[in-house]
Amino acid sequence: MTMLKLFGLVLFCSLLSPSQEVLSGLSCAVSPTAMQHVLADAILRNGLLQQHLQGLVLPNIMGEGGLLNSPTSITGLHLAKMRRPKLLVGLLSGIGMQLSITARLELSGTCLVDLISELISISVDVNVTASIKCTNFESGTVQVVIEDCLCLLGTVKIKLLSGLLSLSVNDLVLSKLTTTMPSMLCPILDIILSVVNIRLLDTVNAVIPVGTAGTIHYQLASLPFASSLFLRLDLDGVVKQVGGTVIPHDSSPSDMPPLLNNLLVLVLRPSFLSAILSLILQIQPLTLTCTPEAFSGASSLEEAITALIPAECSACGGPGPLSIKLTLAGNPLILLEDNKATIKVSVLIRVFVKRAGGPSLTLLLLKADVSLDTVLSLAGGRLMLGVSLGRISLSLESSEVGVSNVS
Repeated sequence: MTMLKLFGLVLFCSLLSPSQEVLSGLSCAVSPTAMQHVLADAILRNGLLQQHLQGLVLPNIMGEGGLLNSPTSITGLHLAKMRRPKLLVGLLSGIGMQLSITARLELSGTCLVDLISELISISVDVNVTASIKCTNFESGTVQVVIEDCLCLLGTVKIKLLSGLLSLSVNDLVLSKLTTTMPSMLCPILDIILSVVNIRLLDTVNAVIPVGTAGTIHYQLASLPFASSLFLRLDLDGVVKQVGGTVIPHDSSPSDMPPLLNNLLVLVLRPSFLSAILSLILQIQPLTLTCTPEAFSGASSLEEAITALIPAECSACGGPGPLSIKLTLAGNPLILLEDNKATIKVSVLIRVFVKRAGGPSLTLLLLKADVSLDTVLSLAGGRLMLGVSLGRISLSLESSEVGVSNVS
């Protein structure tokens, strides 16, 4: 069955200590390492950073000439290549997270020195670090903003086509890059995070169909907040049947387990899973006729139930073909324990006969409480439930022929 796609959620996970309570139907705790993997995929490996840097053009660098030297100018300086990009993520208690991107930028342009024009290549190591927080929570959405951004330059290597590099050119380049690069790279990082924000928010505010039975609507339940331990996201999950009827589920608090050495811990409340099971297990009433073709040993079954009818029952008449009707009673319930899951389903079993010229006669109305041993697993980004019959207990609900004991 279609369930949860969480890999895009981690940027917006709120940060929580292990002892805090979970109020929503779905919560997750994500380690910084897992978050780093996701953001590296979104920003680096998917080419988002390269895409926004490839159009980087720096302002012309102009230097005044001295008494003996003509002015120096560097024009058309642009990004030719980006090398060794790397992304690191850290958590900031009370703020959100710190995102750091390092890379070596290869710049190319034209340099005019002493009236001689030649190609210039500049290699510069940059480190852009930004503090990021979520704010303005409203209707399941948040705004991701950069609190501050710092751009530091590392090693700078300058080459002229002629191989002759004057001290004045070197000092001029270092001075201009130090003042211009931060003002250019920090806005680019802001744009990149805005794109990631939109892409990932699509995964936390979405309506997901569950076959043809209905939908599950996920959205953020609260504004994210931070601790230094791990990331935490609370979601509201609204389960709706076709037609818009909401299947309620309990929202009382429960504890969030510790992250320990895991990359991600996902918490699904049993009541939320039960609501989804109620959506999936839309079993229509089933009526079976007890004929030898339909049931093995049906004649003996009919004889046994006929023998239950009291002899003094004048309204019973001669029973016709015996029928059994199965109806789901109430909603299914899933129980979660340590290393164990059980689905509880109640079924009404009506054993009746159809009388000629009159209404049907209910011989027995039984309630069967069925326990299904359940194995939960993940496959292809979906939560899978494997069930097998555990036990069945029967109880007598009613009888129109006076049967009181069906032991």
